[in-house]
Amino acid sequence: MILMKNKKSGKIKRILAALGAFLLFAMYALTLVFALIDHSATKGLLKASIACTILLPVLLYAFILVYRLTDKDQRRRNEEES
Repeated sequence: MILMKNKKSGKIKRILAALGAFLLFAMYALTLVFALIDHSATKGLLKASIACTILLPVLLYAFILVYRLTDKDQRRRNEEES
């Protein structure tokens, strides 16, 4: 049962990693497109795209860090209870 859970978890992680890589690539591509297009709304879109390119990876890293810290604490508590 644990092996099956690990396989599912690994598959989900791969899918999420691929989705995250695609989103980052799309943000970089959109940043380039917005920089090249001359339109009145482009300046705001370019700023938003650059902000997302910086903030999204930072936030994802923070979420992963918090998850790891809380997961360690939860595992430790479960081991103490057993």
